[in-house]
Amino acid sequence: MPLNPKRAVAELKELRTLTADENGAQRVAWTDTWLKAREWFAAKLKDLPVEHHYDAAGNNWATLPGASEKALLIGGHLDSVPNGGWLDGSLNVLAGLEVLRRFAEEFNGRPPVTIRLVDWADEEGARFGRSLLGSSAFAGTHSIAADRVRTDRDGIKLEDALRRCGVEIDRSPESAKERANAAAYLELHIEQGPVLEKMQIPLAVVLGTKGVERHAITFHGQEAHSGSTPMNARRDALAAAAKLALEIRPIARKHPDAVSTMGSLKTFPGIVTAVVGRCEATLDQRDLNAKILAQMYQEAIEASKRFAAEENCTVEWSRIWNIEPVPFHPQLIDLCDEAIRETLGTSRDTSSGKSHRMPSGPLHDAAEVSRSGIPAVMMFVQSLNGISHNKIEDTREDHLELSVVALDRLATKTANWILAR
Repeated sequence: MPLNPKRAVAELKELRTLTADENGAQRVAWTDTWLKAREWFAAKLKDLPVEHHYDAAGNNWATLPGASEKALLIGGHLDSVPNGGWLDGSLNVLAGLEVLRRFAEEFNGRPPVTIRLVDWADEEGARFGRSLLGSSAFAGTHSIAADRVRTDRDGIKLEDALRRCGVEIDRSPESAKERANAAAYLELHIEQGPVLEKMQIPLAVVLGTKGVERHAITFHGQEAHSGSTPMNARRDALAAAAKLALEIRPIARKHPDAVSTMGSLKTFPGIVTAVVGRCEATLDQRDLNAKILAQMYQEAIEASKRFAAEENCTVEWSRIWNIEPVPFHPQLIDLCDEAIRETLGTSRDTSSGKSHRMPSGPLHDAAEVSRSGIPAVMMFVQSLNGISHNKIEDTREDHLELSVVALDRLATKTANWILAR
């Protein structure tokens, strides 16, 4: 078999050398470094019998026509966060490129089904705060009215940054035409967490992406002098918020895969000599089960009201953003599990033959593809120390090679599944 996993790892290192500095990867979408990465990738496609183009949303497509027009999509993203890691997103693309090469060589440029590799535009949302921009346009879940006026730290509008890169935001929904004949979607990604390393397992099947409930919570009390106000006479908004910050942990721990995070806290007037009269907090809750997510949300509301009453305060909630849980396709999940077991069964890894199924807390382009109705699944490869979005992000090279082999096995199984449907 012409698959060469070591080549994929070598190309990942090549990309790192080209687009990273001493602080990490700098392939932020809609920047010159990102465009340089895309030019580098385009050069890798020149010797392959593929059609290469950018769609109306800036998504980057390489298509290997097959005997059937039914298409197997393999996706990833070359963009990174500022000072990011060398694997987040780019592993997906370079592993997919290696699978594309294998199909092209083994079938003399005409595989049984059409194979399409896509580098999604602006998965991270690092510059303008809008993640999954390209894949949402593809899926028809875009939000142009809200997005066009987004600005970066320098005041540059998203709409203008896209135009500089040849993308007109009003035309981005035209990328939906790329869904034609799409029969399945596969995505490989580093785990970005510590679960697989703790279990000593290299690879896992991803069951879906967790739903998210994200809210702003404001406790209102009474500003007062910190020296002259007795403790039993205070209406301390921070005290109520602090109680909630502790309570969200046992709420989440009732469920094995749930997480809750109070990631921001602002106090007013915010000086050392005043009791806090207003406290603004943010809450992020996630789970793959919609009922559990709704239950956690309701329990947090009830707890906030209880703590507000205890501190003689009031509380207000407002939704920042939410997305429903996105489960992946059950048959593709099974095929992914088979591919992992077969790959590890032929490896020398100490966890030979083991597989694991887990949800993804972070969002991924695969979720948007799945929301469009295309069967999708993801595969995780272990992350060292569970660190991502950081220059020290890393994965063992033998595990990276295993992930390329497993993705290739999954692609073959999925192509056969597409033909049999």
